Amino acid sequence: MRLIFMGTPDFSVPALDALVAAGHEIVAVYCQPPRPAGRGQKDRPSPVEARAAALGLWVRHPRSLKSPDEQAAFAALGADAAVVVAYGLILPQAVLDATRRGAFNIHASLLPRWRGAAPIHRAVMAGDAETGVSIMAMEAGLDTGPVLLREATPIAADETTGDLHDRLAAMGARLIVEALARLDALPPVPQAGDGVTYAAKIDKAEARIDWTRSAAEIDRQIRGLSPFPGAWAQIGAERVKLLRSRLVPGSGAPGEILGDFTVACGKDAVQVLEAQRAGKRPMAAAELLRGVALPRFLG
Repeated sequence: MRLIFMGTPDFSVPALDALVAAGHEIVAVYCQPPRPAGRGQKDRPSPVEARAAALGLWVRHPRSLKSPDEQAAFAALGADAAVVVAYGLILPQAVLDATRRGAFNIHASLLPRWRGAAPIHRAVMAGDAETGVSIMAMEAGLDTGPVLLREATPIAADETTGDLHDRLAAMGARLIVEALARLDALPPVPQAGDGVTYAAKIDKAEARIDWTRSAAEIDRQIRGLSPFPGAWAQIGAERVKLLRSRLVPGSGAPGEILGDFTVACGKDAVQVLEAQRAGKRPMAAAELLRGVALPRFLG
């Protein structure tokens, strides 16, 4: 098929590679414009743009698809379909209607649960037992379109959002190739009206750990916000990101260090397994403790 690929972050790259490997013709790649990054704040292309350039594909990054000129340019590509994976812009109806077969989205949840911007984070933070990938025929609503294919996967008790991200990205890449190959045999199934939840974008205010909450909630917060933006605690004068944890027996005043980077919570305790100091790489808790003296209480 002649495809337009629309995606921006790391999560989208496996799908682009899979579509190329399956023999589809990618007539254009749409992604977000380069953004300032790093210490020098120089414009850096997105992971999708970098991968598309390596594959010799034509890249476009309009700041909006609302103008008639942009919509006409999109339609002029004469594509059979568009594949959308974490693109970052709303697609107007004119764009959704501009290809012969429509636009298909790889969404990292079992729709209608966790529609919206941060489905992987929210599934881990909510303590969901499973999540998955849905291949959806797109319509104007926010992730409301009918589903062509879906596949579930369990969320392990020690998994972070980063772990799950990589597994779901590979799953989505495999499923979109299968969906396009079987397109005529896959009737779109409308989403159920019940069970709808929304995965709001992560707010930085959610990242600070409140040790008065239960250990189960804090463990999910740590794993759900790892590696980005990272749940954090105040250790003396330093803000430290906590990236991996597990539930352990223990009790004490909220925030009290019980030994071996085990911290008492409002109920029970968590043991921090991996952390990251500002400007440093992530490291195992034992390594971090060789350079950081823990106070009696974390802030």
